[in-house]
Amino acid sequence: MNLDRAVLAFAGCVVLVSLSLGYFVSPYWFLLTAFAGANMLQAAFTGFCPAAMIFKLFGVKSGNAFR
Repeated sequence: MNLDRAVLAFAGCVVLVSLSLGYFVSPYWFLLTAFAGANMLQAAFTGFCPAAMIFKLFGVKSGNAFR
């Protein structure tokens, strides 16, 4: 798995978990969904992604989008 796929998988998990928590626990968890969406949007334009930096520290090989 390269860095791009790892970041996309992590973002998808965060969105799904926060939607579940928002539905079953508290609507305030929907703020995490909004944060994840905003982070994905800014990463698309700037190329800066904190999750990509963390995955890179764990040794995930680089992809095309995040280096």
